[in-house]
Amino acid sequence: MLHVIFRRSRRAGIIALLAAVVALVLGAILATTARAQSAPAHHFVYLRSIDTLGTEVVTPGPSSIAGLLTLRGAPVIRWEQQHVNTTPGRLTLAVFAPGAPTTGLPTQNVVVNMVGDTAKLTISANGTTSEQALLSATGAVALVGNSVLHTALMADHARGAKKASLPVFLTNGGRTIPATVTQQGDTTVFSIGGMDARILWDPNGGPREITIPAQNLRVVRTSAAAAGAISATTAPVKIDYSAPANAPYTSEDVVIPTPRGYTLAGTLTRPKGSSKVPAVVTISGSGPQDRDSRISIVPNYAPFRDLADTLGRRGIAVLRFDDRGVGASGGASSRNSATSGDFADDVAAVVAYLRTRSDIDGTRIALAGHSEGGLIAPLVAAKDPTLRAVALLAGPAYNGRRILEFQNENAITSATQITETQRDSIRRTIPKGLDSIAATNRWMGFFMTTEPAAALKRVKQPTLVLQGDTDQQVTPEQADSIATILKGSGNARVTVRHFPATNHLFLVDASGAPGGYTALKDTRVRRDVLGALADWMVLVMK
Repeated sequence: MLHVIFRRSRRAGIIALLAAVVALVLGAILATTARAQSAPAHHFVYLRSIDTLGTEVVTPGPSSIAGLLTLRGAPVIRWEQQHVNTTPGRLTLAVFAPGAPTTGLPTQNVVVNMVGDTAKLTISANGTTSEQALLSATGAVALVGNSVLHTALMADHARGAKKASLPVFLTNGGRTIPATVTQQGDTTVFSIGGMDARILWDPNGGPREITIPAQNLRVVRTSAAAAGAISATTAPVKIDYSAPANAPYTSEDVVIPTPRGYTLAGTLTRPKGSSKVPAVVTISGSGPQDRDSRISIVPNYAPFRDLADTLGRRGIAVLRFDDRGVGASGGASSRNSATSGDFADDVAAVVAYLRTRSDIDGTRIALAGHSEGGLIAPLVAAKDPTLRAVALLAGPAYNGRRILEFQNENAITSATQITETQRDSIRRTIPKGLDSIAATNRWMGFFMTTEPAAALKRVKQPTLVLQGDTDQQVTPEQADSIATILKGSGNARVTVRHFPATNHLFLVDASGAPGGYTALKDTRVRRDVLGALADWMVLVMK
């Protein structure tokens, strides 16, 4: 299940929230809109790593709330939610072609009424109108996919009703998924669909910043003037990937062809003064990641840049690249449907590119994968026995369903403001929710059903397993399970290193709870982790 985490004042109590897999959460700015006669519009900007994706504007009214969602390359959605005493009524959607003005005719109009256990839809397009009735669930609310603001309105409804769970009808898929809510101090945990999201509340009311780490997505409240200056075609902010001054290595931007027809963009750091050098390919964790594997909620966190700098000073080249559909890489059209297996094909293309270079020793290429990258790296190494070595940083030993079940149980158990009866009620919704997400999301289906052991048993290269002992996303014992699997299949060249008070990001963190990432003081990867990786790589690359 998705864990959506929100920060609010301690006066808030339990806030029940709901969202779609692709939705974010806004929240409290709509808490009093049903009572307001009029209110100003609220403006937000969507950001992903180095990209500005677009904006969403919501305008509250006395009996309805209107929203306008404009995201780069996606249809423009204008929505209006009727409400009676904070209870959602009719939902109306108008869909426009990407970039089209909303003053013209929409390509599609949809009216959704939730009646009993049924979603009744009236759909108008191309001059024709049709009626549909889809089985949902009693008490379900319709949700506008991708919309932060509409999700917030539904969240406000759940808060007012003091509900710990609520069925959600997804208008962009026609499916109903249970949403669950728990409260941890001033943090609200929302569960649906296998991703984490967090909201930081402004002391004056409403959210200041909303994040979904799994999508590397951030939604920030802004002024009307600033939002108006943002275009849906805004160019990505350019990050400087050059080598530091006086570094003993060079930095080169590279373009990598793939068999699928698109190219990947990356940066190759290479030690100076050498002819053929060994190289490491970095593999990022889940969600769209740039080549530094930055996370918006953790300032100055760029683990692959740190890794490249460390190895570059030890005589090893590093090729780090923007994920498919991220930054300067192509393949955006297939990004959302790609699985870890598909991303493994991208890594194989990067390895093949390195072997074409005269300044890289093609017999000394290693992989370093973090989190989901620790699942992908064995998939690649199992098919390519000529790879020299594999490093797994917080890689999983369990299938994704087992990992998500743990994360949900951890959130439920940690929620101190709900009763045991409420906990049991939430637990009963989890299996159905996971089944639904696995059936509708290709990446999630692969993640939940793939056993890492299948590929690990075929990895015969020297393997380094690094693990933080307070990791609450990939639990510490999985590192030892990986080692057992490798050794049990005949790989005797396995090294395991555990690091105390270290979280999933390899940052110093006594708790390791993802909800605390935004408050961490030290956001640089632990130097002893980088040192252990470098020492091991130098040995196996000889």
